[in-house]
Amino acid sequence: MLHTRKLLLPVLLLVAAATGAWGAAAPLSDATVGCIDCHASATPGIVADWKNSRMAKTTVAEALKQDKLARRISVDQVPAQLANVAVGCYECHSLNGDAHKDTFEHNGFNIHTVVSPLDCAVCHAEEVQQYGDNVMSQAYGNLMNNVVHKMLADDINGIPTFDGAHTGMSPHGDDVEAESCLYCHGTVIEVTGTETRETNLGEMSFPKLSGWPNQGVGRINPDGSKGSCSSCHARHQFSITVARQPYTCSECHKGPDVPAYKVYSVSKHGNIFSTHGKEWDFKAVPWTVGEDFSAPTCAVCHVSLLTDGNGNVIAERTHRMNDRQANRLFGVYSTAHPKSADTTVIRNKAGLPLPAELTGEPATEYLIDAAEQERREHRMKQVCLACHSRTWVGNQFVRLQSVIEETNAKTLTATKILATAWEKGAAKGLSFTDGLKVEDSIFNEMIEKMWVEHWLFYANSTRYAAAMGGADYGVFANGRWYMNKNIEEMGDWLAFRLTAIEALHPKK
Repeated sequence: MLHTRKLLLPVLLLVAAATGAWGAAAPLSDATVGCIDCHASATPGIVADWKNSRMAKTTVAEALKQDKLARRISVDQVPAQLANVAVGCYECHSLNGDAHKDTFEHNGFNIHTVVSPLDCAVCHAEEVQQYGDNVMSQAYGNLMNNVVHKMLADDINGIPTFDGAHTGMSPHGDDVEAESCLYCHGTVIEVTGTETRETNLGEMSFPKLSGWPNQGVGRINPDGSKGSCSSCHARHQFSITVARQPYTCSECHKGPDVPAYKVYSVSKHGNIFSTHGKEWDFKAVPWTVGEDFSAPTCAVCHVSLLTDGNGNVIAERTHRMNDRQANRLFGVYSTAHPKSADTTVIRNKAGLPLPAELTGEPATEYLIDAAEQERREHRMKQVCLACHSRTWVGNQFVRLQSVIEETNAKTLTATKILATAWEKGAAKGLSFTDGLKVEDSIFNEMIEKMWVEHWLFYANSTRYAAAMGGADYGVFANGRWYMNKNIEEMGDWLAFRLTAIEALHPKK
């Protein structure tokens, strides 16, 4: 079989060069033809996806001839060997090979399994740089290297136990983590050895990878880079249409902790998308408001290059997802966005890696200042003003700020109840007796779980509803009703527990 293939390959390469082989509309490199020769039968779905991609239908040299606004790449030149061929299998899976610990010899080629942002940066340097300055690219570390966040993840993923009187928690395995929090945050992909597998071309050796498969936004890649472009631009079409669809964002932003997609779905904008979205042009670059689409999607508000009918730029393309957001809606309290994408550097006055004190005061040293908040809000307002009047937009942002203050105030009430439980020994989490100390997980007792639901589910839902027009998500669907109900339940729980403590240990 191997001998037959070696005889056929030179003929196939000649045919490929002459005809635009394998259905591609642009010339292919000899190496990519070699890949497709086998993978058309080994992994036909992958090859079919690639054939339907823009990368298979044009060369980088042709892409560079596009008008600046119409370009989908952000470099002015690429290595000569990449310029005049389609971006195919080999062009992606061989780049920066020396940096990739997953590089291996495969049928005469040195390739790597995991294509990383640094590989994509050969053509998309600006986008990769912006993404690297984005909290998504740091999502793995922001979860796993933050003692508070990791404590919550461990309580979610642990295996509850019961000894007949008390519950406890057994540790979880790596696979549990990879299929829960790290599905979105990203895993660490490491080469753990090699393995030999039988293929239709005989035995072949492949690298063994831990943490794989994964397409999380903060994935740590074998070349040391962070992130996964395929989180949004799904392999192997890498379609801008897929990336611009709300469904793509919904993979990780469905809720109840980050209910962006659910809120969007019931908003007026989501209603228009559901009704007319099939008529829109999701491929156009730039994206023209009122011509290519008639209501915003997630990408319209946060990412895409937008123009009006005269070609005037309304919003520049950005892959730093908070470029148009003054406030971070997510969190115990909503604050200004952190300055650094690596939020593990934050320390509030109590020494916790949180952007606000438990009493709500922001850790301003680590957050963007008022001037930067104003710039980011202005960018978002420009998007809104493409369809709405200045009064409409201005009042909407005033309401949002009011809701942020309201939900922060209600979270403070819930936090005061929890702090009282800690102080009086009704729960064991933080100690205030000699400075703030962590005595136990702050997420493993019932009142602590109610507190988490208060800000993580209910306050977040209310804020997202205010930001996106989500109506009932700010009222009954995980909104204000549940915040107020939860505070009453926390108060009742504390009163009951204190009564029980007094009955067991009456004061003399």
